[in-house]
Amino acid sequence: MPAGVTDPNYKPQPGRLGNLTVPQQHALDELRKKLQEEEAFVPERMDDATLLRFLRARKFDVEKAKLMIAACEQWRKDFGVDELWKNFDFKEKEAVDKYYPQYYHKTDKDGRPLYVERLGLLDIKALYAITTQERQLQRLVYEYEKFLRERLPACSLAVGHPVETSCTILDLANVSLSNFYRVKDYVMAAASIGQDRYPETMGRFYIINAPWAFSTVWTFIKPWLDEATVAKIDIIGSGYKDKLLAQIPAENLPKEFGGTCQCAGGCSLSDAGPWNPPAGEAKAAPAEPKA
Repeated sequence: MPAGVTDPNYKPQPGRLGNLTVPQQHALDELRKKLQEEEAFVPERMDDATLLRFLRARKFDVEKAKLMIAACEQWRKDFGVDELWKNFDFKEKEAVDKYYPQYYHKTDKDGRPLYVERLGLLDIKALYAITTQERQLQRLVYEYEKFLRERLPACSLAVGHPVETSCTILDLANVSLSNFYRVKDYVMAAASIGQDRYPETMGRFYIINAPWAFSTVWTFIKPWLDEATVAKIDIIGSGYKDKLLAQIPAENLPKEFGGTCQCAGGCSLSDAGPWNPPAGEAKAAPAEPKA
């Protein structure tokens, strides 16, 4: 079992630490050994749980997982991820929130961080008057890094077992096809970063308020996603409330989606969650790197 488990009812899912078949354990050991032999092993971000994410993404094919990791490491250098994590400051966050809300907010019933994106509120002209697609992608990567470095460790500590994935709500209420076409390059780039550089971090994904024209949009998005990702996506129309509340506590779900949460200043800017506890409560320490 992975370290730090305090939940007596925790049962790891297949392919995770504590629930590996003999061939899966051998694949993990072989991948780690090959990375070390090729001097490509980075201890601070290649613990066993992370290596298993890449292995699951490549169906435990060691060579394919190794190539995926190598491509990810090269991308990290090219994109400047480590420097971005240290110095990125998205000063326009509050202004961007008015035209394209994207935010983490509390957790679902499995302890996963809840991520919300409201594509239907997108105002392209106003958005790109205050930021750029490059800045948006930098923000995306910064948030992925915070997700791995701070949000997941805090959520894991809160529930007493490893939390490795998110629960996402993509709201398409009043989405405009013309707006989507104008932002599709960003959406495709974001999808590619998610599945190629941060694989196996999607737990549940709800697309709500999907309009009749969404089938056209979906034909553009679906080919960019792998089968495992598509299988986790639940496309719902306007009758989404009961399904969301079955997965997300009402007190954690923003009121506009049928929950009861009304954070002061708005849920989209609160960054409420175990990673950012109320004043007076201790913040969970980041996970220690594993050698």
